[in-house]
Amino acid sequence: MKRKNNITGFLFASPWIIGFLLFTLYPILISLYYSATDFSLFKPAVWVGLENYKNLFKDALFVKSLYNTLYMTILGTPIFLFCGLMTALMLNLKVKGQSIYRTIFFVPAIIPVLATSLVWLWVLNAQSGLLNVVLKIVGISGPNWLTNSAYTKLSLIIIGAWGSGQIMIIFLASLQDVPKSLYEAAEIDGASVWKKFLNITLPGISPIIFFQLIMGVIANLQYFTQAYIIASVTSGGGLNSATGGPENSLLFYALYLYQNGFVYFKMGTASAMAWILFVIVAAITWLVFKSSAKWVTYGGE
Repeated sequence: MKRKNNITGFLFASPWIIGFLLFTLYPILISLYYSATDFSLFKPAVWVGLENYKNLFKDALFVKSLYNTLYMTILGTPIFLFCGLMTALMLNLKVKGQSIYRTIFFVPAIIPVLATSLVWLWVLNAQSGLLNVVLKIVGISGPNWLTNSAYTKLSLIIIGAWGSGQIMIIFLASLQDVPKSLYEAAEIDGASVWKKFLNITLPGISPIIFFQLIMGVIANLQYFTQAYIIASVTSGGGLNSATGGPENSLLFYALYLYQNGFVYFKMGTASAMAWILFVIVAAITWLVFKSSAKWVTYGGE
């Protein structure tokens, strides 16, 4: 009877198992093989060993893409988390029309990325963009956000901060889970708002901060869509141009991987880049996990 139940269970799970083997595990393993070959879509793979990896670290564009990606990860991730947390704290206040405000702040998270990017192309336009118009009113001459390499990545961080609604909604749920009795006890002891935030709120939501940090780091290390759209449109080549923007300031790792694989058809090089990215993501995630013991607290600890 037990064996029959096992067989029945495997039969019900077989669509997922087959899909995983064919569309997840096999591509992962074959990409590892292709990373050690000279391979394009138009000729058989030729074994070259570690040559692709060696050539990548000699490639100035690879180094540039890695720098841009780490810039976005190290600078952008904490900014996105901070904006999401501050917004959640404001929306957690008991005010009239609370549900309306929550909806308004969450809307950017559900707008398609393509639509968001096209809107921000107008907002950040150097001549007629809304942001520079507002800056001009207060006497500030706005820069060329999308064509000056000094401001292009900052522009993407502004877009990411504006669209931090998904981060906000998770923080908002975690804030409501912090026991109210702790705040009441702190008020009796005369604790200030700042002390309550540091000693109750932050420890209470630290597991969620940890989760958001991990997800943010992984997402930013794979940053692609906004950079691809903005770099392509501002270059004048359209969405099929796949450029790296002014002075390759928008050439992120995933975009350069895409260029190698689907523009230059260097599938071996693209596979090697994918495995290097896997190692980087795994290493950074491991470091964050190791550090969590010092600042993440769970219920009952």
